Amino acid sequence: MTGEASPWYRRIGSHRAGAFDAITDVAGVAVGHTTLIEGHGRREVGVGPVRTGVTVVVPSVDVWHRPLPAGAHRINGAGEVSGLEWIRESGLLTTPIGLTNTHSLGVVRDAIARRHVRENPDQLFSLPVVGETCDVLLNDMNGQHVRAEHLESALAASGSGPVEQGSVGGGTGMICHDFKGGIGTASRLVDLPGAAEQWTVGVLVQANHGVRHRLTIDGVPVGQVLDGDLIPLADWGSLITTPGQGSIIVVIATDAPLLAPECTALAQRATFGIARTGGAGERDSGDFAVAFSTAGDVPGSAQEQIVVSRRVQEHLLSQIYWAAIEATEQAIVNSMLAAETMTGADDKVVYELPTAALDELDPGRPR
Repeated sequence: MTGEASPWYRRIGSHRAGAFDAITDVAGVAVGHTTLIEGHGRREVGVGPVRTGVTVVVPSVDVWHRPLPAGAHRINGAGEVSGLEWIRESGLLTTPIGLTNTHSLGVVRDAIARRHVRENPDQLFSLPVVGETCDVLLNDMNGQHVRAEHLESALAASGSGPVEQGSVGGGTGMICHDFKGGIGTASRLVDLPGAAEQWTVGVLVQANHGVRHRLTIDGVPVGQVLDGDLIPLADWGSLITTPGQGSIIVVIATDAPLLAPECTALAQRATFGIARTGGAGERDSGDFAVAFSTAGDVPGSAQEQIVVSRRVQEHLLSQIYWAAIEATEQAIVNSMLAAETMTGADDKVVYELPTAALDELDPGRPR
């Protein structure tokens, strides 16, 4: 609230947050969601219940014509993000980024490619970047309820400013550390020594990973306090056989002038933000990060044959990396703080992370 200090769990780290504490604090970056919630009761493939959707991260420029420097990192590969090999090969982001559930990745990927072809008949191909995480507990995922028009709706709804979080878009049916999770976002500012200028690092996650007892927020062992006796764990039944099965997709944007190898290094730093909250990159978790810089769009005209790029001084990179770590941790936490208890397929219930219980914890105690 205005005039009051934020709770300890909403101000993680040493860097200040941007105005919205969101990836949209990076100028021009937009986020849009389509959320699908229908039905209740017994699961019936193709019928429901439906708890899923699509989220899009739209860069600040027309990346189809002016690609942005980008990099990617695989933390653990039990999942899928389309288009990563082209990012690794070219060092460029050439499409908006989509997020959805595991069995709808292809639909969203094809919808982005179709839009690209429709709007850019001069270009021969598109390799969209679309990530997935598995919402099978709460959602009739095998029913593949996401359709091309849902991607179009998310793009149409995309905008800058505050970002809706929690059980929205691609995060609608997701679970994080055995609490209700989903979409989370955060930002951190990097002040430049002796200059009025500052850079922004923004992160958006689709968080569907982790186990309760390892959940840590700003060093506080929250998961050990709020254990299954206090707040029931999700009843996976036979759907999940190994603790920690799940995934997280991390999207990092910055206005710092990074080249592709530095974007790759920035994507790698998401690993530490995940680990700070207790994520372990378990064998059956699909954990990926994509990072891009809005400060270095590459001319798309054949006549522009020489590209002059600005670059961050080497000694400042560590500050940018640390900002990404803090923003990733905060975004994961925010995904849980924004999500409410949800009942899904077969009346399975996943409980929210209670802020009242967090308020009673002492983040300053020895640990």
